[in-house]
Formats: sequence, structure tokens, C-alpha cells
Amino acid sequence: MRHPDDHPQPPSASPGSSGSPASGAFAPGAQTRDDRLLSALLTAAFVVLLAGALLRYVLKHGDSDRLPWIVGLSVVLAVVQVAGQARPGSRRAGRVRLAVVVACWVVIVLLAPSFAWCAVPLIHTALRLLPTRSAVALVTTLATLVVLAELRLADGFDPNHLLLPPVVAALATGVFVYLTREATRRQHLIDDLVRTRRELAATERREGTLAERQRLSREIHDSLAQGLSSQNMLLQAADRQWDTDPEAARTHLRTAASIAAHGLTEARRLVHDLAPADLAEGAGLAQALATLAARESRDGLTVRFHAEGPDTHLPDQAASALLRTAQGALANIREHSGARTAALTLTCLDDTVALDVADDGRGFPAPGTGGARDPLGGPDSLSYPDPLNRPGPFGDPDPLSRPDPLRGHGLPAIRARLRQLGGTLAIESTPGEGAVLTATIPLTPATEPAP
Repeated sequence: MRHPDDHPQPPSASPGSSGSPASGAFAPGAQTRDDRLLSALLTAAFVVLLAGALLRYVLKHGDSDRLPWIVGLSVVLAVVQVAGQARPGSRRAGRVRLAVVVACWVVIVLLAPSFAWCAVPLIHTALRLLPTRSAVALVTTLATLVVLAELRLADGFDPNHLLLPPVVAALATGVFVYLTREATRRQHLIDDLVRTRRELAATERREGTLAERQRLSREIHDSLAQGLSSQNMLLQAADRQWDTDPEAARTHLRTAASIAAHGLTEARRLVHDLAPADLAEGAGLAQALATLAARESRDGLTVRFHAEGPDTHLPDQAASALLRTAQGALANIREHSGARTAALTLTCLDDTVALDVADDGRGFPAPGTGGARDPLGGPDSLSYPDPLNRPGPFGDPDPLSRPDPLRGHGLPAIRARLRQLGGTLAIESTPGEGAVLTATIPLTPATEPAP
């Protein structure tokens, strides 16, 4: 169990982010650019101090019997320190290297006190790698050895030799511990802010869902429910007057038909953003498209379905948008193209999902060209003629077959739905060669509708 005073382990910074003393530079995969620069600086400082002390010893004690030991230990210290910089490894490996370096340093200081100040980089390395209490104990030991070495080198008693090393060690330790704890507190504050933002976003989504449900309930009550109630009363009145006043009964029926057409318009408007029934039952998009193809294969039109790529679980909004796209495209094909076959192709890649809807119908031209490609704009519906403008049963044009602005909403609605998810819509067609509609949606970590 970690002691309460040990260094807390804050979350690792992402590569390239700003480093901090608490960032765990020796943890595998956790080094930031600033951590690597600091490690390189400490290694360079240690090697420079080591080289200076060795040069001093050679100049002043070149004929000493200890020289081979001093040179050998210096080489070992330099190699171990540089190797640790080149391949940091795990925190445990860093502690092992620190133990080897400290042991060699103690021996070389006992042999040659001039190597004492090589302890300065070791102090910071110990503070970065060890728990607080262990680091303080090691720093105290290093500072004590530096004091003894300075006193051995001095000709007489000098209070600076006794006070300077402990003060420097205490100052370095205090500043490091303060910065570490401050960085940890700051990280905790950032984590709290991120969590609060997520909770706020979730609350806003819930409130938006409730508000949308209330809006839909009001819309249904004020439009569909009221219209159905009016139709019921009109049909009852027509039934009562059918024998006594046929003209009045027909008037009631025409009015009821007009209200029914208006109610159908309202229903189409309301269901634009509701989840398709084929997906609401928990089926995946591939299964829902296969079911749609089987259901639409009738009245001289054969619809085939084919899936390519891995069976990826798509976000609900992406699956709903593509299924709505297939439904709208097949409705256009059946009503306008005169096609005998149509094909639905679902392609799932690592970062993209695409749906192709192709038919062998009449096709349609772009203005002034022999073909059409429509990645962004284009007609509101495939440009086939609508033959349904004919008289109704009561002398007026049939209310259900009158030109209806919402009946041409197919492609604009598909385009808007895909655009909300960051997707695109493309249409290719040539007269006499059918048409191909391609809807593409990127699979990002959060496929959210645009605000």
C-alpha cells in the first residue's frame, strides 16, 4: 500500500502536451517532450560535472594508485546515466539505474571528494522516481556525503561547506514537492471541470429530449388528433344525411378527404425525425435493409441487398439516417423511374459507412447535359413526371394526388439528415441508364448531429 505522502500518480499527459514535474517522465509511454528535454538536461549536467571532476583529479593526482578505480567508476557512471536517457524503460528500471548510479557515486566520492557535486542531478532524479519519504531520505544522505566531502577538501573550517549543501538540497526538495502537489491539484481541478461539462451536456440532452417529446405531443394533439376528430364528425354527418340530402353528404365527404390530406401532410412532417420501426426493434442496419428490400420487392420491382465489409455496429443516428435514405430512394424509384430491379449496397469501412441505391429505370438528365451528378445540390426529387394529377371521385382533383410541397421533400430531407452527421449525398444518372444514389457518413467517436 502506498504511503499517504508518496507521490500521487496523475493521469499521463498525451504526447506533445506540456509536461509537469508530476508527469511521471520515466513511466513507459508517458514521457512528454518537456520531460524528455528535462531528462536530457539532467544527464548532460551529470556527465559535465563528472567529466570536470575527473579532469581535476587527473591533473592533481595523476600518479595516484586510485586513478584506475576513479576512471573506471567514472566510465560506469557515464554509461549507466546515458543508457538511462537513451532507453528510459519503466519506473522500476529507472529506480534500479538510480541505485547503481548512487552506489558508484558513493564509492567514488569516498575515493575522491571532488566528485561530490555530481549529486545535484541525482537529487532531482531521486525526487522524480521515488516516493516522497524515500526521496527525502536519499537526498539527506547525498547532502550529508557532500558536506563530508567538502570538509575533506577544505584547508580549514568554512561554514559555507557545512551549510551550503543542505540548504541547496532542502530548497530543491521543497520546490519539487510543491510543484508536484500543485500539478496534481490542478489535474484534479481539470478532471472535475471535464466531468462537470459532461454532466451538464448530459442534462441538456435529457432536457432537450423531454422538450422534443412535449413538442411532438402538442403537435400530434393540435394536428392529427384534431383532424381525426373532425373527420369522425363529418363522416357521421354524411352517414346520417346520405339518403335525405346526398349533396350535403358529398360535401361532408369532400371536406373529410381534404382534412385527411392535411393530416397526412402533418404526419409526414412529424415522422421525419422519428426512429424507423425496423431499427426500433433492435435490428442492425444490414438486417433492416434486407427486410426493406424483401418488403419492397413487389409489383414488378425486384430489390436486392448486399453488404460489404465487417459487420460494424453503427451509431443509432447513422443507421437511422441510412435506412431513411434507402426508404426514400426506393419510394422515388417505385413512383417515378419505371425500374424493374434496384440494388441496395451497404459498405462498412473503418472510418466510413456508405449506402448505394441503384436502379435500371429511365434515369434523368442534368440541365444542358446528358447525365447528372449531384453531390451537394440538385433537384428536390428525381426528375420523373408525376402522372397522378387526375380528377377525384367527387369532381375535385383527388386531395391525395394534388401537388404537395412535402411530397417532394425526399432528397432535401436526406441531404439535411446526412449533413447533420457530417455526411454527403451524391447522385449519378444518365437518361435510359438508371440512377445511382450514394450516401456516405463518417464514423467519428461521437456521431452527433450538428447544432
